[in-house]
Amino acid sequence: MTKDKDLAGWLAYIEQQHPQTIALGLERVGRVRDAMGLAPAVPVITVAGTNGKGSTCAMLEAILSAAGYRVGLYTSPHLSRYNERVRIAGREAEDAALAAAFARVEAARIGSGEVRLTYFEFGTLAAVDLFLRSGVDVLVLEVGMGGRLDAVNVFDADCAIVTSVGLDHMDYLGDTRESIGYEKAGIFRAGRTAVLADPAPPASVLAHAQAIGAKLLCIGQDFGYETAHGQWTFWGPAGRHSALPEPALRGAIQLQNASAALAALDSLRERLPLAAEALHQGLAGVELRGRFQRLPGRPELVLDVGHNPQAAAVLAQNLSQLPPCSTTAAVFGMLRDKDIAGVVKSLAGQVDRWYACTLALPRGAQASELAQVLRQAGVNAVREFENPAQAYAAACSGAAENDRIIVFGSFHTVADVIAARENP
Repeated sequence: MTKDKDLAGWLAYIEQQHPQTIALGLERVGRVRDAMGLAPAVPVITVAGTNGKGSTCAMLEAILSAAGYRVGLYTSPHLSRYNERVRIAGREAEDAALAAAFARVEAARIGSGEVRLTYFEFGTLAAVDLFLRSGVDVLVLEVGMGGRLDAVNVFDADCAIVTSVGLDHMDYLGDTRESIGYEKAGIFRAGRTAVLADPAPPASVLAHAQAIGAKLLCIGQDFGYETAHGQWTFWGPAGRHSALPEPALRGAIQLQNASAALAALDSLRERLPLAAEALHQGLAGVELRGRFQRLPGRPELVLDVGHNPQAAAVLAQNLSQLPPCSTTAAVFGMLRDKDIAGVVKSLAGQVDRWYACTLALPRGAQASELAQVLRQAGVNAVREFENPAQAYAAACSGAAENDRIIVFGSFHTVADVIAARENP
């Protein structure tokens, strides 16, 4: 019986329940949501964006938790364990709780005429089911892809955030920033706050917000930030928060993400009041693996899940601001349907040696494909490996104490290297 499956059994089961890995649309997941009676009465914050949504979600969780609220945080994908996707009051959901939630989704799915759900749709419904049963005070939901037709959008946002709009997932969302922006703006709701943190947003986002009557807040116009002497000031419709610590997540772009989080929290201040102390504590203590994550030791190791040109440009900027090192080596693995050439162009000037690796996935690029793109870009210091673990081992073997190794290009690349380090 499916109800007796453990978490590993459920994850294997739900992977097989829909012929497509991605099947955008809300009708199917909405039917099962209704059958389960999932209707959050607590505030819901939904976060979309080409880049920055994971960091923004992490900051929202950290600040709200510091204020004493029980936060239900749903993110994707995960690096080491599925449980990372579902956090309740700052802790990953336990295997048994997730398995029980999947069983409840399955029962509702069967009862709704055997609706076919994707892996992500199963996970979204199970997460919200767990949050509501756990009595959380607020839901923070990260969109998986796009927004308008993403399973997360089946739950109405009290405040919706779009962190950035770039060219990614173009097979599903369109091949222009205007079309992609329209898809992301689909998480906005009439009469509710919509926070837009992209400093140069597509017109489609602004037009959709106006058309539905959302309360749009734009960075640089309705909210923003100023920096001075290692601290920063946030300003918005509700006033100013001064002498804030820089977010513990590294990189200048994080002030943009932090500003989006604070603008959202300001908009919900009547339902979720916050003391200044919670802002300071949350920003200073926020953690998120794989986002320009610098690990101690020699040679220095930097992990970054960036997988599109926009994210690669941010990574390049962040690297340029680090203390100089003798040599920078890159362990580089990507999915074939990403803009590999665009990523290489953004980072070529920051890397001395490239260790291209194959990702053993249906969408994974071969090391030879990556090497070909690198050589076409004028990069000759390239070696090819069967997987990220082998590439990382070779990079370590060839690195001196004062060198730097960066691992980037995909969540899968970073996850494989983390696993190799944890299980040598």
